[in-house]
Amino acid sequence: MMPFANTPTVVKNLLIINIIFYVATMMFGGPMMTQVLGVHYFDAPNFKIWQVITYMFMHDYSSLFHILFNMFALYTFGSSLEYIMGSKRFLNFYLITGLGALGLQLLVQSIEVYNITGSAVNNGSFIIDSFKRSISFNPQLISEEQASTLLGIYTTPMVGASGAIFGLLIAFGMLFPNAELFIMFIPVPVKAKYIIPVYVVLELFLGVKQFSGDSVAHFAHLGGALFGFILIKMWHFKRRDNFYE
Repeated sequence: MMPFANTPTVVKNLLIINIIFYVATMMFGGPMMTQVLGVHYFDAPNFKIWQVITYMFMHDYSSLFHILFNMFALYTFGSSLEYIMGSKRFLNFYLITGLGALGLQLLVQSIEVYNITGSAVNNGSFIIDSFKRSISFNPQLISEEQASTLLGIYTTPMVGASGAIFGLLIAFGMLFPNAELFIMFIPVPVKAKYIIPVYVVLELFLGVKQFSGDSVAHFAHLGGALFGFILIKMWHFKRRDNFYE
């Protein structure tokens, strides 16, 4: 049997594109590909307009789990949603939630920059060397900790389909609330209407707390979830109480 033989068209093509991007990243150099195709802060020297789309198809080259988890979720939840929405609307849903994820992430970052410098863009109070990943600043105006935050925002690109995947999770939970899901480390199946809100609350907690060493863009996940919720409400899709109907 051919791979993806029974997979809906858009889900199949999204899986293929993500795999191609990942293979290309491994072939041509993870750091370079990530810098070019991952999305940077809009005021960063390395920001390019195409990155708002390409970042959704890039994944962490140092972690196979990143792309495996996202593609498994895309196949599992996306297939059911594409059958309900239709291919065109499903593709729109996927891309819009991915853009919404980026929008919220950039908003949070711009607030962080504003709180440090008084402006959402570089007002001359610091200088970023993106090649050396270094920052020059006036220690009388900016602390070491604040400078480290600015350096991270301006030189670390975001990659991954996770924002769009969270949009799919929310849509699945809204349309198939009684579907039973098997979750790692939980020995019994849990209904979607219970476990998916837990994921969202956990992302909110982790995003607000910002634990040291946590490089996950939690607000991007929340942005995808938020836009997914809004789109399902706007498009008036019918809730399916029976997962198999």
